[in-house]
Amino acid sequence: MSSPVVDPAGAPGPVPLVVRTVEIDDPGPLLALLPRDEALAWVHHGDGLVGWGRAAVHSGRGPERFTRAHAWWREVTRHSVVRDEVGLPGSGLVAFSTFAFHDADPGSLLVVPQVVVGRRDGRAWVTVIGTSISSAPELAPHEPANEPRLVGLRDGSVAADAWLDVVAEAVDRIQAGRLDKVVLARDVVADLAEPLDVRAPLQRLAASYPGCWTFVVDDFFGSTPEMLVRLERGLVTSRVLAGTIRRTGDDTHDLTLAASLARSSKDLEEHEYAVRSVVEALAPFCTSTNVPEAPFVLHLPNVMHLATDVTGVVAGDVSALTLASALHPSAAVGGTPRAEAVSLIREIEGLDRGRYAGPVGWVGAGGDGELGIALRSGAVADDGLSVRLFAGCGIVADSVPEEELAEARAKLVPVRDALS
Repeated sequence: MSSPVVDPAGAPGPVPLVVRTVEIDDPGPLLALLPRDEALAWVHHGDGLVGWGRAAVHSGRGPERFTRAHAWWREVTRHSVVRDEVGLPGSGLVAFSTFAFHDADPGSLLVVPQVVVGRRDGRAWVTVIGTSISSAPELAPHEPANEPRLVGLRDGSVAADAWLDVVAEAVDRIQAGRLDKVVLARDVVADLAEPLDVRAPLQRLAASYPGCWTFVVDDFFGSTPEMLVRLERGLVTSRVLAGTIRRTGDDTHDLTLAASLARSSKDLEEHEYAVRSVVEALAPFCTSTNVPEAPFVLHLPNVMHLATDVTGVVAGDVSALTLASALHPSAAVGGTPRAEAVSLIREIEGLDRGRYAGPVGWVGAGGDGELGIALRSGAVADDGLSVRLFAGCGIVADSVPEEELAEARAKLVPVRDALS
């Protein structure tokens, strides 16, 4: 394969790539095809995209990171030669993406793989990308992933007791009228006996949470239930999750809990803020939007969420990256009003979020793509011997710190169990 074309400075410029996509027989489980190094994935109900290698890379930071990524990507696509024999979303030239939550933080990347394997609607394909013509590799499952050996969990940036005080401070600010809602995150650190083979937790997450979008980009992995933006042939969809209750494992009791969640004034208020923020962000780009009258309850193995799918028809030349820039951070992961909430997060959270709760997913050459919110996620340390796990909770005026801590612990379960 060719050496990658790297753009670390964020300046757009021509990156000539040769791209070929051909249809193939069903390759079986997509995650089983991944090599251990430079793995990339975006999988939902077994379909999606996996990739490896780096044909081109863009990195950036700052408030213009989405705009610069979009400009770079347009230049890459404009100078590339693409032969796509499949013509489905995700075939042809694609880039996997991950963005930091805060403007100033590093870690925002677009990665164009050297090989992409995709499956959708019963059809499968392989794409080869480089600076010269290359033949498609033979596809077969790699050696089984090494099982992680978890040594233990420890508090991350803020201890549990101290985090209760952080939540109480946020409640005081909200009750004083400074803002309506803020989302506060916490982290824990999982220590491992040997460097992590990220394929093992990926496969566990995909098996346990098939309805979520399981991802890995640049050693940042997880399984998110929340789609920030999907853009496909002019139709945009954004799934809003806000309002959470833990499951007990008793199906009858969980149905009762789901009904209480759907009637909870605190959770409905939190959800309304999140939906409103998405609708307002999409409005300048859409000729029409549709918002269901009431949320539905999304059942996951460990928790249940209030959920709303907002849809719209976009006008003009709009890309998934442009929409992600407008939507991030939504009230579901930042708060309301946005500027005041993000400022308070910076002031009291005490946590370097990195790419947690930032957009993650893929974008195609025409601007279509899928970008989820990087929840239920973990960041692998450079030496592979530890993973920072993240969870967040929406805080409103009547939030109870102890209940929010319990909710955060419940949200840590998926990635924690994937490492156990």
